[in-house]
Amino acid sequence: MYGGVEKINLKHIDEISKKNNSFLEVKTIIDENFQDYKFASMFIAFPKCNFKCFKELNLDISGCQNFKTLKIKNKIILIKYVFERYIKNPITKAIVFGGLEPFLSFNELYECILYFRTNGCEDDFVIYTGYYKHEIKQEILKLKKFKNIIVKFGRFIPNLSSKFDEVLGVNLVSSNQYAEMI
Repeated sequence: MYGGVEKINLKHIDEISKKNNSFLEVKTIIDENFQDYKFASMFIAFPKCNFKCFKELNLDISGCQNFKTLKIKNKIILIKYVFERYIKNPITKAIVFGGLEPFLSFNELYECILYFRTNGCEDDFVIYTGYYKHEIKQEILKLKKFKNIIVKFGRFIPNLSSKFDEVLGVNLVSSNQYAEMI
């Protein structure tokens, strides 16, 4: 799945940081994804989740659609390689950050967007989160400095109907969820 992209051992993170090469810790990267956004997208699965959606409802977290993702081994990858991989793909027009929960890795998420913007890529970034907007105000303020950032807000709530989201151009699984360009 990483085809030729250099993976970095966790022991070398401090050394990498000192050299000013930012990295991402991820579960997986899908080069071409067509289900989470109206445009073909690179999908990056972040490795952390507090399973707030299920815990708040006193439900077993094993019912979460992302629960199986926990079993995938985390990988460390340099952001510059993610960028190169994305730029070389003529099909993708956006980057989707998903789950588990990207805002639990906010510094890495921010650094990735910053790297893309600094290197001339103004394509859309879509961030799928289970948080509500009022819960991540500070992070949203930091992201507002960038153009073309879309955030899908809201927890998954079982038994709610799905709905089509105009911003994303796809159906969301719970009617309480929505996306907005920030």
